[in-house]
Amino acid sequence: MEKQAQNNIQIELNDEVAQGIYSNLAIIAHSASEFVVDFVSLLPGTPKAKVKSRIILTPEHAKRLMHALIDNVKKYESQFGEIRMQQNGGYNQPFVGPIGQA
Repeated sequence: MEKQAQNNIQIELNDEVAQGIYSNLAIIAHSASEFVVDFVSLLPGTPKAKVKSRIILTPEHAKRLMHALIDNVKKYESQFGEIRMQQNGGYNQPFVGPIGQA
């Protein structure tokens, strides 16, 4: 059986980035040339929240990310069971924002 040659990419993860940033809200905006995803940590009873991280993606990479998330959610649910979502609109539901300007 013939194997395809793989391109090996070495990815470096420093200690600070490895700690991660907690987010329970994502605000997504887009223009013709990019998608902007802001990750926010919103705490109950707090009137103000700060964007903790912003990721800017090309439309193609946004779609690749979408497919990767769908695939990983399916794998997660097959191992741990269905992820239940709030029906009454909790503060941690994702929000799709207005179209941004590029």
